[in-house]
Amino acid sequence: MNRSMLMLTVLCAGTLLAAGPASGRGELLVGNKSDDTVWRLDLADGRRLGEIDTAPGPHEIAVSPDRRLAVVTGYGSQRPGNALTLIDTASGKATGNIDLGAHARPHGVRFTPDGKRLLVTTEDSDSLLLVDPAAGEIERVIGIGKGGGHMVALSRDGAVAYVSKIAAGSVVRVELDDGSTLERPAGAGAEGIELAPDGTVWVSNREAGTVTVHDPDTLEVLDTLESEGFPIRVAFTADGRHALVTNARAATLAVFDAAGRKPVAIVALAEPDARYRETMLGRAALPIGVIADPDGTRVYVAVSGGNQIAVVDRRSWRVVERWKTGNEPDALGIVAGHRESD
Repeated sequence: MNRSMLMLTVLCAGTLLAAGPASGRGELLVGNKSDDTVWRLDLADGRRLGEIDTAPGPHEIAVSPDRRLAVVTGYGSQRPGNALTLIDTASGKATGNIDLGAHARPHGVRFTPDGKRLLVTTEDSDSLLLVDPAAGEIERVIGIGKGGGHMVALSRDGAVAYVSKIAAGSVVRVELDDGSTLERPAGAGAEGIELAPDGTVWVSNREAGTVTVHDPDTLEVLDTLESEGFPIRVAFTADGRHALVTNARAATLAVFDAAGRKPVAIVALAEPDARYRETMLGRAALPIGVIADPDGTRVYVAVSGGNQIAVVDRRSWRVVERWKTGNEPDALGIVAGHRESD
């Protein structure tokens, strides 16, 4: 870590601040990979409101623009999965699965802006699928080539998709109208991917320890940011001011100014307890999924090795609460509104 990054480090693991008022009424959906479940947690206090069974290995969650439907990719575990689980957010219950047939290991998932279609990456078939969730059918299969197509991001107009490839260390641009593709290098272990407010494509390269910023049309690398410790996901706050990068092996959340592409803070996510250090840090606390509250005050990080959500306050960039989850939390989604416990 360079000197400027070190000076910005927020040593918050040893101090939990008073949480203050809730960040907004709603629910946090948490996919527990080892339990094949999604937990519904109250955003006010982390209280578990319900548990939903999913297809094996829930890895990613997408919530529709109208917040009425959540979709979970069933990646599988020892055996490849090939299903999407549909969740009615009004009832908080699963309504069924979509069978993807030969398209196994579904991972990344995004709704189109109109909420009528899904984009799904499938690692075993090297494809990007266009799925109609209402009909429960695959409408289109776009080949994206070998190299471990993993996560997917989407332009705001829904015309272009971007897929990160772990094994290839690259990013693919997909024109959805004709299926044409453009692939360019990103960094070793390219995994997390998201579009910044200015339209640039940010990719977290876990083996390289970097985040690359790409031109959305040419995929040229415009900037390379250091993010040490296996950067695995990248997301943006609702106001677009900050980029959030989880570093799985370092057990940190790196925060960058999105416009200036400069480091703002590093939030330590591991607890200081000696037993915690012995049992978790030896194998890494493994923060993976990250999502920002729409009201702008909090960020939620799935600490997979600790079976918890670390709640980070944006004003101080410190962990203010820790919420219990099931085993191996990873995928996260937020549903606006509040329901009583089942």
